[in-house]
Amino acid sequence: MRAFIFPGQGSQKVGMGADLADASAAAREVFGEVDEALKQNLSKLMREGPEDRLTLTENAQPAIMANAIATLRVLERDFGVKLLQAANCVAGHSLGEYTALASIGAFSLADTARLLKLRGWAMQAAVPVGEGTMAVLLGADIDQAKALAEAAAQGEVCEVANDNDPTQVVLSGHTGAIERAVALVKEHGIKRGMILNVSAPFHSSLMAPAAARMAEALAETRPQAFTLPLYANVTAAAVADPDAESALLVEQVTGRVRWRESVLAMRADGVESFVELGGKVVGPMVSRTDKEAQVTSLVTMADLEAFAKEMV
Repeated sequence: MRAFIFPGQGSQKVGMGADLADASAAAREVFGEVDEALKQNLSKLMREGPEDRLTLTENAQPAIMANAIATLRVLERDFGVKLLQAANCVAGHSLGEYTALASIGAFSLADTARLLKLRGWAMQAAVPVGEGTMAVLLGADIDQAKALAEAAAQGEVCEVANDNDPTQVVLSGHTGAIERAVALVKEHGIKRGMILNVSAPFHSSLMAPAAARMAEALAETRPQAFTLPLYANVTAAAVADPDAESALLVEQVTGRVRWRESVLAMRADGVESFVELGGKVVGPMVSRTDKEAQVTSLVTMADLEAFAKEMV
């Protein structure tokens, strides 16, 4: 069994998708459709930058999705490897869950782009700049991270945002609390803590205003029937019901990304191979979670060609 998986924020970089667009009409069509949906020349920003504008959450989220869907479309149209034939399920990290939903027909490409543009804007607007941030803990498991967050909170918000793998957990919350957490890492047996260069405290209770905005948007743009099961971030379990997934997407804004548990759940359900499309971010997390899992990252035309040959 094989899972197709999709990266989240942090995988954006200037030049992303350019080689695919130069080589494939399928990729150019994706970027053109996203540009039209957003009434914005996002593809030019992806190709040329500047980096500080591409990194803005409202740009990075649809850009990462567009790049991953372009990768999938090239795989399907240029190399003849269809998602429904190659994969048994899908999953995505944070915004990647929307990409995964687009890949299985739950949202159109245009609707996915618009939802992610709004999601990025709403998450940025939920907390004034400087009041919240995030930190990555290296050499920390979930129990250590929880204990650290509790010790550092001191009346402020300090929560586990991402349980990425057995060695990497991300905290989110008020800036003061996150700074205290980083200062306390050694006392909790954690190798290292680093403040992340992010614009808001994503996946924390401080994102409640953004969750409310996404609830409104998802009431208007509801997921359609899935062609494959999806493993949801906040439950780390397979979901196939569009209405249930709509509620989970709202919960995801403030909830923990349970990626490590999602990988383990897929493995328990028989998945042996994980294929990341459009990045090399979540694949390594899979490898650190289960060293027996087979992991492939598809980014370049050469990657896609090699994978297609393996599928023959």
